[in-house]
Amino acid sequence: MRTPLKSIRDVAEYQLCTGCGVCASLSPETIQMTDVLQLGVRPIQKGDGTDPNDRKALAACPGLELRHQFPEENTDYVHSLRSAWGPVLEVWEGYAGDPAIRYAGSSGGAATALALFSLEKLGLQAVLHTAARRNAPYLNETVLSHNREDLLARTGSRYAPSSPGDGLRHIEQASQPCAFIGKPCDVAGVQNARALSTQLDSKLGVTIAFFCAGTPSTQGTIELLKKVGIDDPSTVTSLRYRGNGWPGRWVVKWTARDGESREASLSYAESWDFLQKYRQWRCYICPDHTGEFADIAVGDPWHEAPKEGEAGRSLIIARTKRGLDVIRRARDAGYIVKLREGPGLLPASQPNLLATRGRLWGQLLTLRVCGVAAPRFVGFPTFTHWLKHLSIKDRLLSLLGTYKRIRNKKLRERRRLAF
Repeated sequence: MRTPLKSIRDVAEYQLCTGCGVCASLSPETIQMTDVLQLGVRPIQKGDGTDPNDRKALAACPGLELRHQFPEENTDYVHSLRSAWGPVLEVWEGYAGDPAIRYAGSSGGAATALALFSLEKLGLQAVLHTAARRNAPYLNETVLSHNREDLLARTGSRYAPSSPGDGLRHIEQASQPCAFIGKPCDVAGVQNARALSTQLDSKLGVTIAFFCAGTPSTQGTIELLKKVGIDDPSTVTSLRYRGNGWPGRWVVKWTARDGESREASLSYAESWDFLQKYRQWRCYICPDHTGEFADIAVGDPWHEAPKEGEAGRSLIIARTKRGLDVIRRARDAGYIVKLREGPGLLPASQPNLLATRGRLWGQLLTLRVCGVAAPRFVGFPTFTHWLKHLSIKDRLLSLLGTYKRIRNKKLRERRRLAF
């Protein structure tokens, strides 16, 4: 029998939470975000979830449901990409026109460059996004950036739990529209929230998502710190997961017991291969790794291997007319340098995601057959990709692998969270 999900507490305790934080913005009196070491940032909910704001929070939850509602007949979309990649108007490869931003960014600095353009040329008041926590840089915090200095100091991917949606009240209360940058699930939650609030909707100038392969828990970062000899994370003074070149290195600085400053570094591949084992369960069954609900999505153009010493390149996807207008104007103003354009850049850069979408059909089937809590996805074709991009062996492995995870991760059980 399928597990009923009637509250944010249910979503979190049956491990379907993405950690976006949108629920905490919609119901701040009853929902509080906290970092659960082995899971990620999670909402802790008071009461029984029947408060009107709690119901709004549940309605906006991207962990529970993702639903595409764009008009299928829109001839502006690249229809060859629709089934696997969602709404796409144009696909570019390029980089930030500002050399410092390009170098500091994880892959060409496009997200930062577009955010800066929005502040300096579109008159947006601030950018809501994620940065390293000032007093504990191995953790994240939600921040508002107002200028180039703010944005440049907060570049680079953060492969640790973050909940930028918990800061939506800052956008809603702003005197001018703002930009939002987050993971695909964060942006999906924001889009759900704006549908529930005309005030928020009027204050969202542009949404930018970055490609995401999943969010590791804080436990993952702590174990990686131990791997390089840091047993006490409170001694960490700086931690970058990527950036300062493409794809950049994982670099940590800390104060040793002798009082001296030390530094350790791992390649991007070494650090991600370690961290990805700690991804939260919901990321394993996510249909959206490329920001399908954003105005603009950015990621790595992996169709070509990074060259030694390369400053970086970005894949830039316009998903809405608003996003396309911002990208084109940013290029005309020199904030973005365009190298090439073409819809084929997207599947060439992320070929594994076709099989990922196909596996999702079998994963969801297994969850439902076993009576395990599962999210609802509407407008995400999966069965076609199950047949087209997976061999019979891969299909069986998908079914068996999901069944094993149900047991290993104890997905049938409620994992209690409390204040």
